[in-house]
Amino acid sequence: VQLQASGGGLVQAEGYLRLSCAASGSIFTINRMGWYRQAPEKQRELVATITTGGMTDYADSVKGRFTISRDNARNTVYLQMNSLKPEDTTVYYCHAMTNKHFNYWGQGTLVTVSS
Repeated sequence: VQLQASGGGLVQAEGYLRLSCAASGSIFTINRMGWYRQAPEKQRELVATITTGGMTDYADSVKGRFTISRDNARNTVYLQMNSLKPEDTTVYYCHAMTNKHFNYWGQGTLVTVSS
């Protein structure tokens, strides 16, 4: 499985961005995709995930502001991030887990929210 992430950038507080993650390769083995983020010297933390069945999960800090969705025809997962805060600034990583619990990571994409 290969993951190609895009969509990071610089935005002002209360602005919005949309991250995209396109999967390729053995995509039929994927049962969950999502986004994590990691600030310097901190552990990587879950932001949002979505299963092939459409079940979603969010970190408490982003509930009501971020929305994860997937386009199965394009094998792509999106993270719509609204009402961005400076504390959302960090590197975001796309993640996929297969039905045998193998984990795959895309390259990080930097999100910077200015106050």
